Amino acid sequence: MAMGLFRVCLVVVTAIINHPLLFPRENATVPENEEEIIRKMQAHQEKLQLEQLRLEEEVARLAAEKEALEQVAEEGRQQNETRVTWDLWSTLCMILFLMIEVWRQDHQEGPSPECLGGEEDELPGLRGAPLQGLTLPNKATLGHFYERCIRGATADAARTREFLEGFVDDLLEALRSLCNRDTDMEVEDFIGVDSMYENWQVDRPLLCHLFVPFTPPEPYRFHPELWCSGRSVPLDRQGYGQIKVVRADGDTLSCICGKTKLGEDMLCLLHGRNSMAPPCGDMENLLCATDSLYLDTMQVMKWFQTALTRAWHGIAHKYEFDLAFGQLDSPGSLKIKFRSGKFMPFNLIPVIQCDDSDLYFVSHLPREPSEGTPASSTDWLLSFAVYERHFLRTTLKALPEGACHLSCLQIASFLLSKQSRLTGPSGLSSYHLKTALLHLLLLRQAADWKAGQLDARLHELLFFLEKSLLEKKLYHFFIGNRKVPEAMGLPEAVLRAEPLNLFRPFVLQRSLYRKTLDSFYEMLKNAPALISEYSLHVPSDHASLPQKA
Repeated sequence: MAMGLFRVCLVVVTAIINHPLLFPRENATVPENEEEIIRKMQAHQEKLQLEQLRLEEEVARLAAEKEALEQVAEEGRQQNETRVTWDLWSTLCMILFLMIEVWRQDHQEGPSPECLGGEEDELPGLRGAPLQGLTLPNKATLGHFYERCIRGATADAARTREFLEGFVDDLLEALRSLCNRDTDMEVEDFIGVDSMYENWQVDRPLLCHLFVPFTPPEPYRFHPELWCSGRSVPLDRQGYGQIKVVRADGDTLSCICGKTKLGEDMLCLLHGRNSMAPPCGDMENLLCATDSLYLDTMQVMKWFQTALTRAWHGIAHKYEFDLAFGQLDSPGSLKIKFRSGKFMPFNLIPVIQCDDSDLYFVSHLPREPSEGTPASSTDWLLSFAVYERHFLRTTLKALPEGACHLSCLQIASFLLSKQSRLTGPSGLSSYHLKTALLHLLLLRQAADWKAGQLDARLHELLFFLEKSLLEKKLYHFFIGNRKVPEAMGLPEAVLRAEPLNLFRPFVLQRSLYRKTLDSFYEMLKNAPALISEYSLHVPSDHASLPQKA
């Protein structure tokens, strides 16, 4: 108890001693004037109020700027949304337009004969009279013209074919006898193609085209690569292909032994020593391009010309005429020169068969100026000449007796030939005429090709050409044409390919197109007078040739 009282007293004494009023500190000063303190506090308050007003103004300004930026951003966003919407509609319209164009090209490859009259207004050039109001001679005049000027050429063609086939057989047999079967190319029997073997040749001099297939020596083989086989090719290279030289037992390039030099004590278990890849020198002997496995057209031309020259020297003593090359740029352009001064040109064209089909790769096949030249010496032109001949023969069986389809082609070819002599060659050739006829044969009924309808079918053929020229579209008859009968046996890759427009050069070469169009209309203008004149008088160059000894 006493201890507790002592502690209480001690706390009270300590509090009294530490009270500030009883014992003030040395540095503590009490303000002398309270008014001075109040005045300073008021001045400080005024400063704070001014600072508050300034901050409020700054906040208001920043808020206004923020609102303006948000408004600008909103306007920009609305403009972007509008632009995106417009771009979307433009894209959709473009896609729709392209789909319509693709559909039109797929379903309108050629003008249907049943609706030729109703489609005249589709093009500005056809709004006037078709064929610029051309009036062909009547049936009697056309028939008389055909009998006097064209039928005689058909008889001459048969005699010419018979003579040339016998001579070419002898020439190729001599060529085979000079070749080494182990190292040289093997030449096969010739194949007759084009107008002389399709019975519509009318131009003079008569010209035979003969394909001469050849194959490489064992153990090699040719592996063709079409433009439509999946590899990317330019548009102007469609219809061409390349030919790779490979071994018959497989392509050695897929094995490491064809890429790596093996040691003397090492042997590839897949390929023996005799089946190694050929060295560069052997590839040159196989007529390949330099540092390439692809067949070279220039090498083939040199080889074929040399082989023909050697073969002719071996049999020249048996004949009483001379044999010479006709055109330097064509490997097999030959000309027989008789002692009487007459001559007989023909073409031996080295070709390579495409697999087991009737397609052939040709090193050189002159068509017309618009074809141009291959971009590479390893590009080979794909020829459908054998299929064309087969189609005409097959179609003839279904047509009426004395059908006028070949007569139409002969008359049109005759007019084109005469026009070319007057104004020079243009972009239109006899091959285009035949392509147009093949399309019409598919579109027309068999009964429409009776002999009495020659004038109507000829007028239709010329109108088909006019429309194709104005549209700059004439599609290849076989490539991408699924209307071709399956009995033709075309390769599936050719049927699946995109249609090939033979008039595509006219889109790029405007001067050639204008010249071709002018020449075509001038041909139409001169046709009636030309037919009437030749019906009355047959010039000497179209008279029947005498029988050759």
